[in-house]
Amino acid sequence: MKEVVERALNVAALRGAQFADVRVVVRRTRSVAVKNGQVEAVAMHNTTGFGVRALIDGSWGFASAATLTTDKAATVAALACTIARASARVQAAPVRLAAAPVVRDSYRTPVEQDPFAVSLDDTIALLLAASQGMEQEPAVKVAEASAEAWEEHKLYGNSEGSLIEQTIVQSGAGIEATAVAEDEVQKRSYPNSFGRQVGTAGWELVEGMDLVGNAPRIAAEAGQLLHAEPCPSGTKTIILDPTQVALQVHESCGHPTELDRVFGTEASFAGTSFLTPEKRGRYRYGSELVNITADATAPGGLGTFGYDDEGVAAQRTPLVVEGRFVGYLTSRDTAALLGEASNGTARANGWNRIPLIRMTNINLEPGDWALADLIADTDDGLFLQTNKSWSIDDRRLNFQFGTEIAWEIKGGKLGRPFKNATYTGVTPEFWSGCDAVCREWQLWGTPNCGKGQPMQVARVGHGTAAARFRNVRVGVMSD
Repeated sequence: MKEVVERALNVAALRGAQFADVRVVVRRTRSVAVKNGQVEAVAMHNTTGFGVRALIDGSWGFASAATLTTDKAATVAALACTIARASARVQAAPVRLAAAPVVRDSYRTPVEQDPFAVSLDDTIALLLAASQGMEQEPAVKVAEASAEAWEEHKLYGNSEGSLIEQTIVQSGAGIEATAVAEDEVQKRSYPNSFGRQVGTAGWELVEGMDLVGNAPRIAAEAGQLLHAEPCPSGTKTIILDPTQVALQVHESCGHPTELDRVFGTEASFAGTSFLTPEKRGRYRYGSELVNITADATAPGGLGTFGYDDEGVAAQRTPLVVEGRFVGYLTSRDTAALLGEASNGTARANGWNRIPLIRMTNINLEPGDWALADLIADTDDGLFLQTNKSWSIDDRRLNFQFGTEIAWEIKGGKLGRPFKNATYTGVTPEFWSGCDAVCREWQLWGTPNCGKGQPMQVARVGHGTAAARFRNVRVGVMSD
C-alpha cells in the first residue's frame, strides 16, 4: 500500500500538481438478516482500491482504480492530473487549501471484541432468538432482526509529507416488529429505526443492546398501535426521545452547518443552507439550553475516527453555543474561504469517491434533567419515540417529522399510546422552544446519510438525550 501511495505522489509531482493526495482503502463487511424465524440474507463484501486527487492551476482532478500496483498508481495519478488541467480551463474560482500540519501517525478503533471473530452461527442464533421473541405477539406478522460488522483499513498520504494509517471498526444490530390488522399496519423498532443502531465499537455494542430481552416489549407495542387512536392535532408540549432528537439534530443542524452547502456547491442535489456566513456568531438558533457540538473524538460514535480523508486530525468543534450559531463543518478548501483551518470533516465513502464535507458526531450536549422527572414536570403533552418519516426543505428550515409511537402525558404521567404521530416546525423557532434537555445521553448511529453526485452514503453519529419543546404543532393541521 505504501508503494502505491509513493508512486502516485511522485508521478503527480512530475506532472505538475501543486498538491496531491492518495487514499488506499481496504474494506470488508458482513451483514446478517433474519425474518420470521428464518435466515433471510447473509452478505459478505470486500473491496480494495485507491483514489488520487491532484490540484493543478487551482482545479481538482480525481481518478481511481481497484488494482493496487505501482504501475496502476502511475497511470491513475497521470489521469488525475490530466483531468485537473481540463477542469482549470472552465473553473469559476481557483481552489485554495487552508494550511494543515504534516502528520505521520496511525489510529485504530478501540474494541473489546472483534465483530468478525463472532461466528456466523452465533450471530444467527442471536437474531433468531430476537425474532422468535417478537413472534409471540399474535398481531406481529413480520419479525425482523439484523446485524452487521464493518472494518475499513486506510492509508492516506499527501505531497506535503503526511502519511496516516487507520483501521475503523463498526458493529451494529436492531429488530423490527410489524403488526398487521385488516386495514392497518404499524411498526416498532429497537434500538433505533430503519434497521439498526451502529457505532465504532466491537461486538460488545451489540451484546449491550439486549435484543432478545427487548423483543417482546417492541412486539407488544406494535400490536397496541393497531388499536390506538391517531395522534391528536393541535399545539402541544412535546418530549422527543433520544433517537428522534438525533434525527432532529441531523437534519436541522448537521446539514445546514456543512460549509460546502452554504457556499452553494451542493445546491443542485443536496440543497443549500439558511445558516449563511453573516449569521455566524450573531444568529439565534435556539434557546440558551441548546449546545450542539461536532465531535469526531467521541468514543463509540459512528462519526468517530483519528483523521479525516484529508489527513486533518479529528476535532471537537462548537456549532451552537447557548443557542447562538457559531461554527461550521469544514474541509481544507472551504475553510480557506473563511481564512481558517479545516476542522477535519472531509470524508469519502470509498476509494472511488472524492472527499466531501460530512457530519462527524453532531451532538446535542446533555442537560440536567432526568427523563422521569421531565415527564413528571409536564402537565399536558406528548412523548414521541423512534423516527418513522422525515421531510425538510432544501435550506433546512421548514420540516415535518413522524414517529412510530407517541404517548400521552397527563398530569406528569405517561398514558395511552397514539399512532401516526407527526410534528412540524421552523428550525430556529422549534429550537427556541427547547426548555429542557435530559442527562441520560447516548451516541446514536446514522449509517445512511446521502449526499453528493455520484451519491455517497456516509456513516455519521449523534449524541443526544431526550428533550422537551414547547408550542409545537402536532398531527394534521387543517389551517
